[in-house]
Amino acid sequence: MTLLLVFLGGAVGAPARYLIDRFVQRHHDNVFPWGTLTVNLAGSLILGFLLGAQSALGLPDEVIMLAGTGFCGALTTFSTFSFETVRLLEEGSTREAGLNIIGSLILGVLAATAGHAVAGLFT
Repeated sequence: MTLLLVFLGGAVGAPARYLIDRFVQRHHDNVFPWGTLTVNLAGSLILGFLLGAQSALGLPDEVIMLAGTGFCGALTTFSTFSFETVRLLEEGSTREAGLNIIGSLILGVLAATAGHAVAGLFT
């Protein structure tokens, strides 16, 4: 059952990642990977909320498997973040590469923390 839940969540998260990434990137005319940053921050916020809700409200493990591991796991992308950072460095866009690294890590942790805190408000 767990594998099926992860699969179903991933089947929604992967196309969502692609569509959101393309939509966001299409609206920015520069080399910075705004689409990847957006999906990674959204996934961090959602996962933080889900795990906070699990602690605060007793959200069932099945929801975590479906929405957390499956959906958020497929929505977010460390490999694309890494590749795009290398691409920025190869193109000489060192400032953007540095901003991508620092921004993704700091903002990702802040997003997860914010999601967790919001879930805690429901107790």
